[in-house]
This record gives sequence, C-alpha cells and structure tokens, in this order.
Amino acid sequence: MAKSQRLWPTLKRLLAYGKPWRKSLWLAVGMLWIAAAAEVTGPVLVSYFIDNLVAKHQMPWAIAIGLLVCFILLQLLAAGLHYFQALLFNRAAIGVVQQLRVDVMNAALRQPLSAFDTQPVGQIISRVTNDTEVIKDLYVTVVATVLRSAALIGAMLVAMFSLNWRMALVAIVIFPLVLTVMLIYQRYSTPIARRVRSYLADINNGFNEVINGMSVIQQFRQQARFGERMGEASRSHYLARMETLRLDGFLLRPLLSLFSAMILCGLLMLFSFATPGVFEVGVLYAFITYLGRLNEPLIELTTQQSMLQQAVVSGERIFELMDATQQSYGTDHQPLASGRIALRDVSFAYRDNRDVLSHVNLEVPARGFVALVGHTGSGKSTLANLLMGYYPVTRGSIELDGRPLPQLTHNALRQSVAMVQQDPVVLADTLLANVQLGRDIPEEQVWQALETVQLATLARSMPEGIHTRLGEQGNNLSVGQKQLLALARVLVSLPQILILDEATANIDSGTEQAIQHALRALRQHSTLVVIAHRLSTITEADQILVLHRGQVAERGTHAELLATQGRYWQMYQLQQAGDELAASIPAQAEG
Repeated sequence: MAKSQRLWPTLKRLLAYGKPWRKSLWLAVGMLWIAAAAEVTGPVLVSYFIDNLVAKHQMPWAIAIGLLVCFILLQLLAAGLHYFQALLFNRAAIGVVQQLRVDVMNAALRQPLSAFDTQPVGQIISRVTNDTEVIKDLYVTVVATVLRSAALIGAMLVAMFSLNWRMALVAIVIFPLVLTVMLIYQRYSTPIARRVRSYLADINNGFNEVINGMSVIQQFRQQARFGERMGEASRSHYLARMETLRLDGFLLRPLLSLFSAMILCGLLMLFSFATPGVFEVGVLYAFITYLGRLNEPLIELTTQQSMLQQAVVSGERIFELMDATQQSYGTDHQPLASGRIALRDVSFAYRDNRDVLSHVNLEVPARGFVALVGHTGSGKSTLANLLMGYYPVTRGSIELDGRPLPQLTHNALRQSVAMVQQDPVVLADTLLANVQLGRDIPEEQVWQALETVQLATLARSMPEGIHTRLGEQGNNLSVGQKQLLALARVLVSLPQILILDEATANIDSGTEQAIQHALRALRQHSTLVVIAHRLSTITEADQILVLHRGQVAERGTHAELLATQGRYWQMYQLQQAGDELAASIPAQAEG
C-alpha cells in the first residue's frame, strides 16, 4: 500500500501533462471503444451463423453473404480506428515529451551551481533524454494499451453476458486471478525498474566522462581501465534487465495461459454436463473465441506494468530535478548605478565542515581597481563566484551600490556584474554568436570589441569571417584566443563591475600589453576585480588583497606591500627571479 501511495502522485503528475491534448485523447478513446465493439461483434455474427444456419442445415445465400460482408466491414472498421487512434496517442505522447524536456531543461538551467558540484553531468543528461523517452512510451504504449484492453474487455463482458450469463460467470473467474498476479508483479518489479534506470544513468555518465577526458585517458594509457569500468556498468544494467525478463517470463504469460486453460476447461465441463438445448454450439464457439481474445488484453495489461513501473521511476527522477531548489534571486530590478562593492565579514563554505573564506572585509569604491592574489586554493576564485551571486554567503553580507546582493533580480545582477574566466566556454556556433550570446548587439559593435582584444585579424582570416562556425568547445582556437573571445563578450556591453579571473594567463606578452591598455580605459566605466598570478599585471591596482587559506593576510597598494616585505613581496621576488631566468635561457642558447 505504501508503494502504491508513493507511485500514484508521480503517475498522476505525469498524466496531467496530457491535459493540453485531452481532446485528441478523448477522441482516441472513443475510437478504441467503437473498434472494440466492432471486434466483439464479429464472433456474435459467427455464433448466429453456426446456430441458425449451419446447425439447422439452412444456407440462405443472401443472409450468409450479408453476414460475411458485415464481418469483413467490422474488421476493416476496427483496423482503421486502431490506426487513427494510434496516431492521436503518438501525437499526444510527442507533445508531452517535448513539454517535459523543456521543463526539465529549464529546471536544470536554474539549478544553483552547488548542485553541479556534486551531481555528475551524465545523470542530468540521462534525465533529459532517456527518462523522457520512457515517459513517451507511457502514453504511446501503456495508456493506449490499457484503454484498448479495458475497452475490449468491457465489450467482451457485455457480449458474453448477453449470450449466456452462466458461461460468463465462469469466464470472469480469471479476473481475480489476474489481479493477484499483477499485485505480486508490481511488488517485485518496482525495485528492479529503479535499478535499471540508475544503471542506465551510470552508463551515460561514464560515456560523458570518457569522451570529455579522452586526451587524458589516451595520454596515460587508461583505455583498458575505463573500458572495464564501462563494461561493469553495462553488465550491471544487463543483469537488472535479465531480472525483469525472468520475472516477466515466470509471472506473466505462463501463469495467464494456465488460468485461461483452466477457465476453458470449466466452460467445456459446463457445456458437457448441461441439459441438451441449454447451451448452443455457436455460443460455445463465441465464448472460446472471447476467452482466447480475453487472454491477450489481460496479458498486455500485466506486461504493461513493467513499462508503467519504468515510466514512474523515470518520472520520479525527472520531478526530483524539477522540484529541486533553484537558484534564488531577489526582487530589486534596478541595475547598479556605480559599481561600489562592500564585503562585510564574509565567510563561505562549500561544505558544512570547512570554511573556504573566513571573515573577509573589503571596500571598493566605484570605478576602483582591486586585485586578489594568493597561492592556489587560497579562495580567490571562490570570492569572485560570490560576487557573481553564484553561491550564497555562509555568514556576513555582500553589498553592491549599498544594496544587498541577494536582493537583486537575475537581470539586474547579470546586466551589472560580469566575469571573464580563465577557462571560458565556447559554443559550437559562429564567432559572432559566441560574442553576442543571444543579446541584441550590432555587428559593428562586435567588430569594435574584437579589435580591442586583437581578435579582428583572426576573424578576417577565417573562411566566412565573423560568421565562421567554431569547432566543438572552440577546438580550432588556442587557449589564449578563447580568453580573448571571453573578454570580447564583456566589452560589447560594459558592466558596472568586471571580474577577471586569470583572464590574461594564456596570452603572449604583446597581447597582454594591449589588453592592459584596454583595461585602463575600462576603469573609466567599470569597477575592476582582477584575480592574478602574474603580479606584473596588477601593479596599478588601487588595492591588492593577499589571500592565504581563505583569510586576508595582507592588503595595500603594490608599493606598500613591497615595502612590508611579507607574502606579497616573496611572491613578487620569486616571479621576478623566474622571469629573469626565463629571459636568460634564450640568450645563453644564442651565445
């Protein structure tokens, strides 16, 4: 009972997606009932033919031909109606799947980034693709089969009771037996169906990891290990599917065929021991025909439980994603006016047990330039993500223009704060589309941004210029060119606050100087927050924060921090020594 209570809300919610197509579905149901009546009427005509013509040795050709024509027309009508109702059910199913996928994708796009920190990408892909396909089968196969079987069974019951109620009572004994089998099947098939969907998601996730990490796998010769891991996932899925097949093979057709044989024996015994004249041969033929036909819809109803269980499990996985906590934003829709930043005793932890940032305080005036430096893992990128609103602070507060960051709407925040990441995402689209990103930005403005970041020459050299399609993940661009492209995206529509997360780490020194010149111009329009390992790029910053294990170890200008000879001074000296060593090696080679 508890399992049924858990399954029913999910099934009800899945069926609710069919409401926009309820007219088509009702029309299909009407066709099913008419088709069932046509199918059931055929044996009645044959029964009449046997009892009233064959048994009496009379053969009026007009009546016989009329019965034959009616029989053929009824079968053609049933076939035609089944064809059209199948089209209607498929149309509704495709519409349901389309709407489900839209809702699932919208839910995935609105997930907080913390959800993607722990959930494998393949699991989400499986929910959008495989699970929605299973739900399509719910409408195309399960719902259609259940309605068709119910219509056929109902029509046959009416016909059987009309022909002979005693035989009908014997025939309906099969229903409680079938119901018992269905309950037992549901109990054992539900956990197996859940495992099947889980293993399939693991397979998708494994393929996603293998494809994305193919270069690393081949470099370290890990093909065999990853192949074995994928093989184990496939074997687990295979064994779970075999459990389903064994359960189907034992509980479904053999048992139901046994029940039908027992009922048939009961009908023959009733016919044999009955008083002559009570049961006619034609009626017995009709009942044997109905019993044979009754067996199939009952088997179909029971076998659909497997698909029903899989659809409900897939629905649970889909609704789990759709009902998960979404990225929250506020109601203040006014964009930032100046770009003033204030961090007040900010602490943050990805997990509950360890702070990544601890008691960070920072004041940045409008059009200011603040730099964040520190060793790997010191919390620089985490602080940038907090300023972007990707994560809520654990303790403390962040204010932009004196307004709490969580109170800003999504549009206000994204129009006012932008970030150029070290590893930017490049879409498999044109260069123009990668800069515009769906925004209404004229091509002239895009060209101007490309000139600023020194990508215009590359764009002109491409076969179709700015309309040339880039490869998957921008594989026809270098790492530095990807960073310049990400910077151009920001320059076409300047934000009030611009965050640069190692945005010049992979470009040559000449291009870096041009970008530095562009950033000086940007300071007249935007507040700059720059994360840098190369300290030469932040010597002009108004304030430099040196982070160490999530805390602010030092702060001040470049000159002030050098004068204190602390952590920043040590980092600067090491980089200077490294640059001198790198410059001396080519000179020694030439000498």
